[in-house]
Amino acid sequence: MPEGDTIFRTARALGRALAGRQITAFRSTYPKLTRANDDAPLVGQLVVRVEPRGKWLLMHFSGGGTLATHMLMNGSWHIYRHGERWQQPRANMRIVVENADYVAVGFRVPVAEMHTAQSLARNNRIPSLEIDVLSCEFNAAEAARRMLEHGGEDVADVLLQQDVLAGVGNVFKSEICFVTGIHPYCKVSALSRDQVQALIAAARRLIAANVMEDSGDTIVTYGGRNRRTTHTSDPGASLWVYGRHGEPCRRCATPIRRRIQGPDARVTFWCPACQPMPDGTDVDG
Repeated sequence: MPEGDTIFRTARALGRALAGRQITAFRSTYPKLTRANDDAPLVGQLVVRVEPRGKWLLMHFSGGGTLATHMLMNGSWHIYRHGERWQQPRANMRIVVENADYVAVGFRVPVAEMHTAQSLARNNRIPSLEIDVLSCEFNAAEAARRMLEHGGEDVADVLLQQDVLAGVGNVFKSEICFVTGIHPYCKVSALSRDQVQALIAAARRLIAANVMEDSGDTIVTYGGRNRRTTHTSDPGASLWVYGRHGEPCRRCATPIRRRIQGPDARVTFWCPACQPMPDGTDVDG
């Protein structure tokens, strides 16, 4: 599933191609999107801005509407110049937004909703800016309050809750726990307030480091971009623990452990030496 860094980079690229330009064509395989534009057609409007919001991408139009999309596991947005060959089959197309220069295509986008300003404000699935880890309006105190409300739950599970820290996904979850020395299956109630604040700060720091200004390529995909949480330039050593089951910890050489759990088969990685449980117990990997 794309995490907050991917959505941020996608929104940035879409904004470069679409913002301030008049829409010349809008198509969708979702009838609800086309019906929503019957009274206020998007053709002729401007794309005002494209905004990342956690794992959601919001495309704001000059007529007051907002297209909200969520990629889940397989969705992606691509940008092409007119006449350029698409990298995916047309059967995978769900949304097309065109202007005089570019064609933005949403492939296999599973969640797409058209909102007014009022319905967007009421929607409790789309996170507010105060808990979006990449937002300038992020409120660390509010994020800490929300995290502490889940005292009986595992840290790893709470980090993934988008109404606590919007933008954190499975890869960053494991990396955040490692760099803070916190066991992913420790209960939130066992953490000190300093540790909660450290988790939040690490989430912001690690994800922000992966949205540095890029070259502005016009094709946006969800593959081929390596995340980096370590401080090495070696592409084979870009992550501390994620995807490294059985390999030696980069700090202490202890074999990295892994656990797969939950209906979505989420995978968590940790170092049992660098991230001990507070009560000294062990957790099977």
